[in-house]
Amino acid sequence: MQLTVKDWMNDLVVFVDPEITASEALATMRRRYINSVIVNKTPANPEYGIVTSIDVCDKIVAQKRNPREVKVRELMNSPLVTVHAQMQISDCAALMKEKRIHHLPVVDNKGTIIGMISATDFLFIAEAMGNNFEERALS
Repeated sequence: MQLTVKDWMNDLVVFVDPEITASEALATMRRRYINSVIVNKTPANPEYGIVTSIDVCDKIVAQKRNPREVKVRELMNSPLVTVHAQMQISDCAALMKEKRIHHLPVVDNKGTIIGMISATDFLFIAEAMGNNFEERALS
């Protein structure tokens, strides 16, 4: 059975600079068909951050802000909430529910970001659970 975060995470992680505009980040997200980006650490931005499609909705669209005038650092959530690759998938789901978040960077034993797991991944996980993990067509 595939019950750890590592078994289900996406190993595509896209990093962006905190000084780019929201428009640039949105273009990257659209081109890569992803719903979140990790904001890199820099001397002026010492913590990683994350920007998700929900942040775009809440902090750009709902507030009628121009994404060409907003820096990614203004949108990002930081510090990151992360999960370890070996965490049980049920514990990961419980953490997402508790924290009310939909995207979690996955880290290895050294704390290096090695993947992402999102609420969308749980659609596949739930389907596999219903099939006793016998079939995973979208591996």
